[in-house]
Amino acid sequence: MRCLLLSATAAEIKPLTRELPELPGLDLDVLIGGIGLTATAYALTRYLSLQRPDLILQAGVGGCFDRQQPLGTVAVVKKEIIADQGVVEQGAWRTLSDLKLASPNRFPYQQGWLKNDLPLLRQLPLPKVTGITVNQVTTSRQMAALYRERFAPVVESMEGAALHYVARMEQVPFLQLRSMSNYVGERNKARWKMAEAITALNLCVRQILHTLQQRNRT
Repeated sequence: MRCLLLSATAAEIKPLTRELPELPGLDLDVLIGGIGLTATAYALTRYLSLQRPDLILQAGVGGCFDRQQPLGTVAVVKKEIIADQGVVEQGAWRTLSDLKLASPNRFPYQQGWLKNDLPLLRQLPLPKVTGITVNQVTTSRQMAALYRERFAPVVESMEGAALHYVARMEQVPFLQLRSMSNYVGERNKARWKMAEAITALNLCVRQILHTLQQRNRT
C-alpha cells in the first residue's frame, strides 16, 4: 500500500517524520502542501499527476467551534465545505448553491457538501465531525455565529476542503484528521494548546499508519 501523508506545515507532523525510519514496510510519501486552499490544491494535484497513492492522509491542527470538545481532541472529518465562498444577505449566509450559481449535487458535491464515504473513516475510533474551510481565520463573533447557524461545524481549517475536492475528483481514498488546538475566535494564544494538539495528532496518525502496515502484511 502506498500512502501519502499530507500536511500544510512541517511543524504539524514533525514528531512523526522523525520516526519514519521506524515504520519499515510502509510505502509512505510526505507532502508539505502549504497553507491555504490554493497551495494545497496545487501541491496535491501535482503530486497525483506523478503518483497514485492508495490513501491520502491529511493531518493538521484546526480551530474548534464546540467548546464541549477538549482542546487536543483528534477528530476525523466526515464532510467539508468552503464556508466563506458566498455572501451575507439580510443577516444570513448564502452559499453558491443558495445563490443558484452552482448545483449542490454536481460531482464532487453531495447536497452542497464534500463528503467522505470511505469505510475506513467509519471504523476509526475517533469523533466524526463536520469541517469548514476558510480563507480568513474566523475571529469575528458575527461570522462565527453565521457559520454555526448555516453549517453546524465542529472544526475549522484552511486546507480541508481542498483535500476533499481534489481527492474526490481524482477518486483517491482519503482521510482528514484534525486536532483541535484552539477555540474559534480565541486570539489569546496563551490559551491555545498547540503543542498538546500536535502531540495528540501525531500519536493518532502513527496508530493509523501502524494499522495500515499490519493490514498490508496480512
